[in-house]
Amino acid sequence: MKAVVMAGGEGSRLRPLTSNRPKPLVPVATVPIMEHIVRHLAHQGFTEQLSTLFYLGDEIQSYFGSGADFGVSMEYSVEPVPLGTAGSIKKAEESLKDETFLIVSGDALTDCDFKKAVEFHKEKGAVATLILYRVPNPLEFGLVITDESGKVVRFLEKPSWSEVFTDTVNTGMYILEPSVFELMEPNRSYDWSQDIFPKLLEMGAPIYGYVMDGFWSDVGSLQQYREAQEQVLRHEVQLPIPGSATDSGVFLGSNLSIDQDVVLRPPVVIGRNVKIKSGAVIGPYASIGDNCIIEEGAQIERSVIWERSYIGPNVSVKSAIVCSRATIKRECQLMEDSVVGDRCLVDVGTHIRPRVKLWPDKIVERGSIVNMSLVWGNKWRGNLFRDLGVAGLSNIEMTPDFACRLGSAFGSLFPTGGTVVTGRDSSRSSRMLKRALISSLLSVGCNVLDLRSAPVPIARHFIRNSGAEGALTVRKLPGNSRVSLIEMFGPDGTYLSKNLERKVETLFFREDYKRTDPDDVGVIEFSSRAVEEYQSDFFKLLGPHEDTRTLRVVCDYGYSALASIYPAMLGQMGIESISLNAFNDSRRAPRTQDEIEAHLRDLSKIVGTLNYDLGVLFLDEGERLVLVDSSGREISGNRLFAVLCSLVIHTQPKARIAMSVAAPRLLEESLRRLGAEVIRTKADVRSLVQSAQSDQVDFAGDDRGGFIFPTLHPGFDAPFSFAQVAAMLQQTASTIGELADGLPDFHSAKQSVRVPWEAKGTVMRILNDSSFPDATISSLDGIKIQWRDESVLVLPDSFEPVFHVVAEGANDADARRLADEFSQRIEALIPEAGLEAIS
Repeated sequence: MKAVVMAGGEGSRLRPLTSNRPKPLVPVATVPIMEHIVRHLAHQGFTEQLSTLFYLGDEIQSYFGSGADFGVSMEYSVEPVPLGTAGSIKKAEESLKDETFLIVSGDALTDCDFKKAVEFHKEKGAVATLILYRVPNPLEFGLVITDESGKVVRFLEKPSWSEVFTDTVNTGMYILEPSVFELMEPNRSYDWSQDIFPKLLEMGAPIYGYVMDGFWSDVGSLQQYREAQEQVLRHEVQLPIPGSATDSGVFLGSNLSIDQDVVLRPPVVIGRNVKIKSGAVIGPYASIGDNCIIEEGAQIERSVIWERSYIGPNVSVKSAIVCSRATIKRECQLMEDSVVGDRCLVDVGTHIRPRVKLWPDKIVERGSIVNMSLVWGNKWRGNLFRDLGVAGLSNIEMTPDFACRLGSAFGSLFPTGGTVVTGRDSSRSSRMLKRALISSLLSVGCNVLDLRSAPVPIARHFIRNSGAEGALTVRKLPGNSRVSLIEMFGPDGTYLSKNLERKVETLFFREDYKRTDPDDVGVIEFSSRAVEEYQSDFFKLLGPHEDTRTLRVVCDYGYSALASIYPAMLGQMGIESISLNAFNDSRRAPRTQDEIEAHLRDLSKIVGTLNYDLGVLFLDEGERLVLVDSSGREISGNRLFAVLCSLVIHTQPKARIAMSVAAPRLLEESLRRLGAEVIRTKADVRSLVQSAQSDQVDFAGDDRGGFIFPTLHPGFDAPFSFAQVAAMLQQTASTIGELADGLPDFHSAKQSVRVPWEAKGTVMRILNDSSFPDATISSLDGIKIQWRDESVLVLPDSFEPVFHVVAEGANDADARRLADEFSQRIEALIPEAGLEAIS
């Protein structure tokens, strides 16, 4: 006997789950509903099957194919237009006209014993047997009233309570004789319940109702969909759950990576190729689809996560549904009955309120509180670039496909035959992305000069001196090993101008890339002398070393590529050095604050124990550094910047020094007294680098260990900065500890205040219009209010719904008081701006 699997419905009540896939392919316990049905039919001997298709039918055909992988032979009947539940079967008459056939729903979940139903049908000699099911609330279904023998006496569609005379409902599953085709004409729409069965009843044909045992659910709403997951996991429906089962009710797919301290609270089903990291809590009643990544500290309870989705660190998903390829970034909360559609990006710190639905391809900005469903909107973010370049989660947002489109957009800026330099750090994801970028650059006619893997300072130096039209480098974002950063540079080695960034964005979003003739596809060359050229200019600008004393230094290279070249360079400078962590391993490189502090503790102990003059920790592939003095004391932040400024001004009177608007006021005043010219820039790295390039400064730096000596190149360069420190220490016959002790104390406090995006402009306007007696106001970047002995900088973050408050005072208590005062002032202005939350 053939079984007909009806799979043509749109499943509109399950939107947005069914926006991009037919309802029969919606997964329950990681398996599509229709696959459950197909396998259940095959298990009962119905191996010849025919599927009727309409909505996204090609998706179903692609999934099941010939049916061989599922133990069946599958045919298809595709409706060009909807023909109704009966008209669609009439269309497949040629395949069904020779014998009794069974009809089941491909989008309803059941473990019905169809063999018993067929036996009942044959025993009664019925023309049609309707498979019925008892439900507690029959109002949403078609009622079928039968007599004591099971013969149908009446149909009642969607009754009111006064019309409810039975609790047996029509499941949409039937056993039929081919004679029913005589009641229909080809290519017309017919419905079984409204057209054919009432006609058979009127004709006095034998129609029976078989009340099934077991489980049935039409999965007709989002609530029923989540309930179906739980019912399968509770074994209320006798269908197999994929994976190997444990005694406790945990079902595990193949090729899993689950850290030891992950908590699995049964019942739980986890698909194939899933990675779950330390501290995550999964369950109870959680379903995780294939190829998902669950980060540290995530909590997933009574929720469904579809395949290929990413759940970030400390994300909470409770009684929610996350569809395919969605990205939920760190510290988000998905509340009860919320739904995140396919390919949505929910950015950091977002709260999605109960019953909110995000349709596919939506992007929610970080820090948002979403309290209404998002149906319409753009697929892409408004801004492609962040402060340093284009950044996103490695292999989640920053994929080879994304890199190809970005590289094509960048390469389209330049004429055919132009040269672009490429480089990367030593991480595997950076290698992957760089190769994708190179392929796309070649496709738009650019020649590529590849540095392979190189420390950041060497790459920056080479870009400036290569004569190329531009450059692309790939590395891990400083401070976050999960995020990849693609930086774009112009021919002078500085970041692209805002105008060029906008052009890249326009080309990227429009996909308006240049295409070249196959004969004009670019070529790849490899730079073989980047290190030698860097070393040559390095020593030329450093000058000959003085043999007044030999510095003894402990260098922690932080597992960067710098370790392969810098020890020899130190020896050439006459510096005796001991190397720590001196091999290249990007996975072990210190990036987070805790990792950096652990390295500094070890470095301090070693320097103090060996009685060496100095210790240095290189960070971010040689971009930044932290020092340790001979006593093992850490010199970092503004104090380290002040030490270098002091050395520069003592060895180079009247030096021009660039610093951000957030640098200490006391430092600027002391430098001016010593004859330095101080140039203030905006607080971002880009502005500092631009100032180093265009304002003819001698030195620039920030409070995170990034320093620029522009004569070598206009970028942070820790190796050259340390060499300059060593040379200036020898020239001034001083020590780092002495210089640090001679500096004034900087008393500052920093706070961040969360401010909704829509309120930021209004808050800034109100602050700017406020009166601050006896204060000087500057607006170079944000608003800086300065009194005689204290100051406060209010700086809106460009990429997060946050205001940064940086306060200086005569002592630490005054600085904290001022930071608290302005933080509270900003919080009080949010209601005045008319917004308390982002919706």
